[in-house]
Amino acid sequence: MNDAAPLHPARSKNAARSVAVIGGGPAGLMAAEVLAQAGVQVDLYDAMPSVGRKFLLAGKGGMNITHAEPYIDFVTRYRERRQHIKPLLDRFPPDALRAWIGALGIDTFVGSSNRVFPRDMKAAPLLRTWLHRLRENGVRLHMRHRWTGWGDDGMLCFATPAGETRVRRDAVILALGGGSWARLGSDGAWTGLLQRHGVDVAPLRPANCGFDVAWSEHFRTRFAGQPLKSVAVTCTDTDRSVVHKQGEFVIGEHGVEGSLIYALSAALRDTIAADGSARIMLDLMPGWSAQRVLEQVSHPRGARSLSSHLQSRLSLQGVKTGLLRELSDAADFHHPATLAARIKALPLTLTAPRPLDEAISSAGGVRFEAMDAGLMLHAMPGVFCAGEMLDWEAPTGGYLLSACFATGRAAGAAALEWLSDNALAAPAALDGEPT
Repeated sequence: MNDAAPLHPARSKNAARSVAVIGGGPAGLMAAEVLAQAGVQVDLYDAMPSVGRKFLLAGKGGMNITHAEPYIDFVTRYRERRQHIKPLLDRFPPDALRAWIGALGIDTFVGSSNRVFPRDMKAAPLLRTWLHRLRENGVRLHMRHRWTGWGDDGMLCFATPAGETRVRRDAVILALGGGSWARLGSDGAWTGLLQRHGVDVAPLRPANCGFDVAWSEHFRTRFAGQPLKSVAVTCTDTDRSVVHKQGEFVIGEHGVEGSLIYALSAALRDTIAADGSARIMLDLMPGWSAQRVLEQVSHPRGARSLSSHLQSRLSLQGVKTGLLRELSDAADFHHPATLAARIKALPLTLTAPRPLDEAISSAGGVRFEAMDAGLMLHAMPGVFCAGEMLDWEAPTGGYLLSACFATGRAAGAAALEWLSDNALAAPAALDGEPT
């Protein structure tokens, strides 16, 4: 059972209650919706001039909202934190998210890779309709309000173009994002603000990121920006299990990036942290058996150059041939068996993840152990957290947004319950001195 249907307790019961939602991404907006539909006065604050900026950027290449694979497989994508994320997703699973989007008048469809998209592939219509509904429910938006923490009097402090603003609310939901794409508002500056109040925060790290490779200047100049299509990557996870995936990635100025690399980035990042580097094996011809590759490489080439021979017999050319030369010894090309082995298993060493601000998302954040089951901070009663600022990560493919929506909805519902249970009390954490 899930709670995708709007929540409608008696509005009169909550009319005098007010909640501050800080952060205007999907998690914050979803928390605001749950509360506003229950009759709570919601004030949403965001440092940027408008809400949902990272959400809109994610939709530029086609708004991948969730994923349609079997749910039992879906929840495994959250790796070490799936036992914490799954109960939240159980209440708002992918099917419920699609139904919610449909209620906004936006049709969705399942693509060939089981990724789910709005029918028009865009984020803007969805966000525009959603904001209209939130305003109709009484949500007040306060833009260019950068949260700077709590004052000595326990009030929420915001830096605005007009100067500092202080407010007190009955509860607070923080949905401040992670640490990637700081120009869109997710700069991770909140970590110190919470740590000063005794909240356990795991360091923010890049997720769904590219990696540095020590390319030669010749290879970088010639091939940077080119996609490497129809390849497979094999690597070892931190638990020493072997991971094998097929897809494509891009040769970058500083290394490698793109969907296939992002899918493996958590394992690669953690291996580099433990061992200093990570080695992946590239299969440049994943549709061919090793024996077939050897037979074609061994075929007499006559007067043709080796490059022409590889192109003729294996359709191996361009960036793939360049990569083969970049990562092999010159002697390898004189031995068919060695060359064939390189084509099927070409070693590539990754030296470091790209900087956090370049990553699609971030790992780390408020640890689940610092919160109760409703995402309320143990150290700060009445303060809830949601979205990417929590300590979880997932690959691209709709998993990131799904968890942001689900955690926002869970935080909103938990805050509503907390308000009901504490009808006569203000949040204790907002009344005292910082710890």
